[in-house]
Amino acid sequence: MVKHIKQKIEILDCTIRDGGYVNNWNFDLKLVRESYRALSKAGVDYVELGYHGTEKYFDKKTNGCFRFSAPDDIKEICQGILGAKVSLMVDFGKFDTSDLSSYKDTPVKLIRLAFYKNSIKEALEEATRIKKMGFVVSANLMGFSTYTPSELKKLINLLAGVNLDYVYIADTYGSMLPNDVINSYKSLLKLKHVRWGYHPHNNLQMSFANTLAAIDAGVKIVDSSIFGMGRGAGNLPTEILLAYLQNSKPYKYNAVPVLNLIDHFYADLHRQYRWGYNLAYMISGMYGCHPNYAKNLIDRKEYDIEDTWKILEIIKSKNPISYNKDLVEDILKNSLFKNKTLFRTSKVKNNNLDVKKPKVSYLNRYQNHDFLIFANGPSLKKYKIQIQRFIDKYKPVTMGGNYLESLFKPDYHAFSNKRRFIDYIDTVNKDSRLLISQHISDVMVNEYTNREYEKIIYEDIDGPFAINKEGVINSNCRSVAILLIAVALVMGARRIFVVGLDGYMNIGDYTKSHFYFEKDEAEEQNLLTDKHLANLRYLEQIDDHILKEKKEGVHILTPTSYTRFYKGVENYI
Repeated sequence: MVKHIKQKIEILDCTIRDGGYVNNWNFDLKLVRESYRALSKAGVDYVELGYHGTEKYFDKKTNGCFRFSAPDDIKEICQGILGAKVSLMVDFGKFDTSDLSSYKDTPVKLIRLAFYKNSIKEALEEATRIKKMGFVVSANLMGFSTYTPSELKKLINLLAGVNLDYVYIADTYGSMLPNDVINSYKSLLKLKHVRWGYHPHNNLQMSFANTLAAIDAGVKIVDSSIFGMGRGAGNLPTEILLAYLQNSKPYKYNAVPVLNLIDHFYADLHRQYRWGYNLAYMISGMYGCHPNYAKNLIDRKEYDIEDTWKILEIIKSKNPISYNKDLVEDILKNSLFKNKTLFRTSKVKNNNLDVKKPKVSYLNRYQNHDFLIFANGPSLKKYKIQIQRFIDKYKPVTMGGNYLESLFKPDYHAFSNKRRFIDYIDTVNKDSRLLISQHISDVMVNEYTNREYEKIIYEDIDGPFAINKEGVINSNCRSVAILLIAVALVMGARRIFVVGLDGYMNIGDYTKSHFYFEKDEAEEQNLLTDKHLANLRYLEQIDDHILKEKKEGVHILTPTSYTRFYKGVENYI
């Protein structure tokens, strides 16, 4: 046993608040009531029933009710249950202090004010005003691992002059190790007029070890969440902390009610939302970056772990205070992370790449030929017979990407995405010629296949479409199907037809982007919309490019939400 077992420790369960980042705070009231009941039985001291956020700062259409935590809902949840005290969190600058008066006649006792280091003085003044309203108040120091020594000194001086109940270190980015935790509290614990707390994240699988280190250092209150549910890699699982403390204080703690709760509710939630430790979140912890940077990259399903590592390295060098989506967009749009790639333009089988300047091996290979591009939408399978009749009649050069099952055997099979290359390279027909993005390194290609291949040469930037006189495409075209349209132009296409390019705007449940089931298929609607609009932008630019050359534009032969380009296959067969 360690020394902290004998001292009084408070536990605050933040499942409904921090776990809300996983499901946009769309918790069922019954689940929340049963969570409150089980946590109260288990000996937890505080249960944080979500956020208070003023509506003018948040969109009620995209955020569930526990982003706002109405007083009546809290009363209903707690009615008839004698148990834990209730807390709410507020984000500095995203609520109106006067609104908190509506919670005075509810079980809410503790208000936790979260803020970053760029708002210390103003946030502590806000905390003082909340204290005067009669609430127990906590100041939660977000992104604590980014504080410099001078910023820490300023913080301590300001804290010495305010009357608060709790002050928390929040390991927001999950980047701390036990020694970091212990060292962080050495100077802070000299302030005796507040009870110090610790909020862990599990990016490095250190939340439990760090929490024990914090308790040994002298903190009085620690956070956890049921089944570790929380943003990014999640939090310290409440049930683990309870089971540990129960060994020495069985009269205080009982993990069984929470274990039963997980079995009845949270195991299913976890299967649905899949929060918790993964490699990308581990890397975000290593670099001390906000977990939303990792989530953004994961949700795109375009970047492998090596790319994610490089992107987060750049983000870290920018030293952002909190999450800034525009920073990610800027890095990806300008392909800054490609400057750190391991790719070398060494010669590969059956192409003529120059070591210093890649050459386009397929330039003008099929002058004045028709081309047919296979995209991967559901219509590719639905219209298989009609598409085959088109192929038999016009004998086009055929090109496809990623996974095509055995629907068609394209003349060229392409990959521009590392993840899909690894997943599907073994499914490529033996008679199809391989085209591989120049940004998938030769080392990786040769690790997964011994086939001959050519490199697709393009600038990996999300910029205006163009093709230079050497046949280099001056943008990444966002998707492999659109990129192949551009490659067909470089090869000398007379007419370009596309099938299976259904678009993303006509997907009712946003889970069927492909004719096959792909791992992690479901994507957020905003990301699908972004993909759709990017494809549309490039289709329009490519079509304009073709028309300027006095050729026919792009023709999509299967039903599509890119309606400007649709010309049904029946018109040709």
